[in-house]
Amino acid sequence: MKLADILQKNREYIIDNWINYLHTHVSKRYSERPVDELKITVSKAFDANYAALVDNDLSKTDEHIQWITKLRLEGGFSLSEVQHAYEVIRIVLIPILIKEMRGRALKDAVETLNKTLFYTITRFSDYFQSLHEKQIREYAQNLELEIEKRTKELVESEGKYRILVEDINDGYFVNQDGIIVFANKAFCDLHGYTLNEMIGMRYSDLVAHQSLSMVKRLYERRVAGKDSKDLYMYFRRHKNGNIFPTENKVKGIIYQGKFAVAGICRDITERMEAERRIRESERLAHIGRLTTSLAHEIRNPLSSVKMNIQIISKKTDFNNVYDRRRIEIIVQELSRLERILDEMLDFAKPIKLNLKPIQINTVIDSSLDVLEVKIKEKALKIKKLYSKFIPQTLIDFEKIEQAMINIFLNSIEALQKRGTIEIQTKFKNNIQILISDNGPGISPEYLPYIFDPFFSIKKKGTGLGLTNVKRIIEAHNGSIAASLRQPKGMCFNINLPLRQTP
Repeated sequence: MKLADILQKNREYIIDNWINYLHTHVSKRYSERPVDELKITVSKAFDANYAALVDNDLSKTDEHIQWITKLRLEGGFSLSEVQHAYEVIRIVLIPILIKEMRGRALKDAVETLNKTLFYTITRFSDYFQSLHEKQIREYAQNLELEIEKRTKELVESEGKYRILVEDINDGYFVNQDGIIVFANKAFCDLHGYTLNEMIGMRYSDLVAHQSLSMVKRLYERRVAGKDSKDLYMYFRRHKNGNIFPTENKVKGIIYQGKFAVAGICRDITERMEAERRIRESERLAHIGRLTTSLAHEIRNPLSSVKMNIQIISKKTDFNNVYDRRRIEIIVQELSRLERILDEMLDFAKPIKLNLKPIQINTVIDSSLDVLEVKIKEKALKIKKLYSKFIPQTLIDFEKIEQAMINIFLNSIEALQKRGTIEIQTKFKNNIQILISDNGPGISPEYLPYIFDPFFSIKKKGTGLGLTNVKRIIEAHNGSIAASLRQPKGMCFNINLPLRQTP
């Protein structure tokens, strides 16, 4: 089926699922928008994407960007929220394409979709930023005019400066001769200092080492009257030593009769994280496509080999017991390869949830029952510390059970005989599951990477088990973190939100 036919056939389904995703997954602002409004905006977005995907016509995309940017800026939406909203069509459409298309046609359709989204998000981000910067410029100009007016009226009263900028959500500061001579509360909060601590500080002490030379160079050029960037990104240093990405909008002013640089700064951590997630999503989508193709290519010949080996193994005329044992080992290893392929395909497939009200302790017990033989083989001790007050929550039983099994398998494989696995469940606002063992653990330098695709320190590991665990937990809007247990072992901390209505 051609891409145009698929889009026309599934138009209402795509729009409805897009709206539903905006209401439930993107942000609070989107969840508060009327469905009728989202129907209009999403329908226009779909039509723009259709023109780009089918007719290679990006004019409707440009028109939609100009229209939606003004609408969302007026509504107080952030850049990352609208970027995420544009991304939803990929989430909804790719499973449909996989179902309806094959081979080269599927590859071409996905590539066209990715190129269209890259163009859309890039153009939208540029246009959003340009309008946003225009607002900042107008705001800064108006602010400067207001400051000049009040300065003349009140003989440069510092108190009036405070009235003007104290309620600004963004940080406002005045840097004179490299010293902070004025700052509002937001600027102090961004850096973790009180106002008394902030006034008189060297501005360079508020800049992270990796940005210091760049910020100094821009400041010196501005003081010297040379061309210098008005808007730039740098890393600020918090009082506690942490470093955060920050955007600065600066302008030369006269403060108390001397030249100074006034600036408006804002934290852009959320925006950069959104951009990172987009890049990561595109990377994983690419890996997923390669993985699916590779797994399907291997599965058919592998199944044929396994079937023929099993037929041979049923013969009784082996020369010796060692030949039979070799055949058994081959069958075992082929089964292991099939499990690896299953993990690869699980990683490549989008997760669809069948949500039902279930008590989490029940799922944990079920996964332990599945692994009963392996647990008994090593005579492992299972220590259960279940809370009796955990309510039922909407989860996919099979998916969560699969995640629990993968975590328990990691512990079982790592533990020596008579080792211990401890499972604790709690409830306070959300459902918490703590799984720990007294195995050897892993080196601290490996800890940040254990959920990354294809990362494994096991000789026969695929590196996809914990990746799929993380995908399942996050599909439930939950989170999972790993840490080293003291004095030895591993600990997994899972948090699931309480959901009692779909």
